[in-house]
Amino acid sequence: MVRQHPVIALALTIGMTAVTLAQPSPIDWPQWRGPERDGISRETGLLKQWPSGGPQQIWLNANLGPGYGSVAVQGERIYVQFALAKNSAVGAINRADGRIVWAKVLGQGGTNDRGSGPRGTPTVDGDRLYALTESGDLACLEIADGAIVWQRNILQDFRGQNINWLISESPLVDGDKVIVTPGGSRAGMVALDKMTGKTLWTSEGIGEAGYASAIVADIGGVRTLMTLTSTAGVGIRESDGKVMWRYTKAANNTANIATPIFSDNKVFYTSAYGTGGALLNLTARDGMVSARESYFTSDMQNHHGGVVLVGGYLYGFHNSILTCLEFATGKMMWRNRSVGKGSLSYADGNLYILSEDNVVGLVEATSADYREKGRFKIPDRGFPSWAHPVVSGGRLYIRNQMTLASYDVQLK
Repeated sequence: MVRQHPVIALALTIGMTAVTLAQPSPIDWPQWRGPERDGISRETGLLKQWPSGGPQQIWLNANLGPGYGSVAVQGERIYVQFALAKNSAVGAINRADGRIVWAKVLGQGGTNDRGSGPRGTPTVDGDRLYALTESGDLACLEIADGAIVWQRNILQDFRGQNINWLISESPLVDGDKVIVTPGGSRAGMVALDKMTGKTLWTSEGIGEAGYASAIVADIGGVRTLMTLTSTAGVGIRESDGKVMWRYTKAANNTANIATPIFSDNKVFYTSAYGTGGALLNLTARDGMVSARESYFTSDMQNHHGGVVLVGGYLYGFHNSILTCLEFATGKMMWRNRSVGKGSLSYADGNLYILSEDNVVGLVEATSADYREKGRFKIPDRGFPSWAHPVVSGGRLYIRNQMTLASYDVQLK
């Protein structure tokens, strides 16, 4: 068990020589929802059934500081955001034993009725790390020691207002750009030069920010950004910020959180609070992309836990019930209460689920029926466990408020 406070770890980094960092590999998870931002791990050779009590815990760091964000994993390091006193910080953790290597304060922290701390996940890009705090501080850091390369506050710089439960977005790095969503009237989404922080473009007309993070894809030769704002699922041309579509039916008036799912020139948006999900067909013509509704369903009202697409089927929580839908048609295949409402990711044939009531589950990803392969409980930390689970390098990482645990899920 690790009991080292970030402040101590930060002091120890003074004069520390740079470490040799591994290059990205198939087992890395360098950003929010993994390499492709789809919640999918491509690695294999993992346990197909958990023993009673769950897989073996390798280490536990119980002194991170509060937060809801997940983790990014690359090489020897894990990167995570957390509250440090009244500030918002990001740090690097040793993948082997959970010890903090460095920590860096980025700005003033935030709190509300859902607790303190950052809500986002940092993004690794080469030898740099990008982190956005709950108060709008966006920083580019060197991954070796946390030295800040550049920093801006996106709410101040783009006249945005913080949202009710605080900024929850994870920055998207695409080519030479870093993409974030300030939600300003004239800068709903912005692209910055990832090396300098200079503004490249601003996008108008998408409304205030939601709690979702953007994805990017090529559609008929048009590089396209997609996200869910406070009022609509939107598509934005990556080259210049041109808004190409706004789809309002899949957005609610309370909290739009789930990252969109893209496949085969189609995008799926979903939200809860009595709303649902929709599949849009996307068509490129003359440098623009248009969106047309294929179907709308009330059978996938996903709150915070996200959706994954595996083998032509969507898996995610419809409110508090785990649900499988056919992607192409929206047909419901099965439902089960499983371990309780939560978040999920996928690896090697199975869904890894973390319920907001502190239960971790393993469920086979099959459209045939619900097939559970194990579960175990984790300690209650006072607020819901909303961080998404991560599978990387034969390890399952579970973040719950001020704790981060590593479990061995590799098949021996």
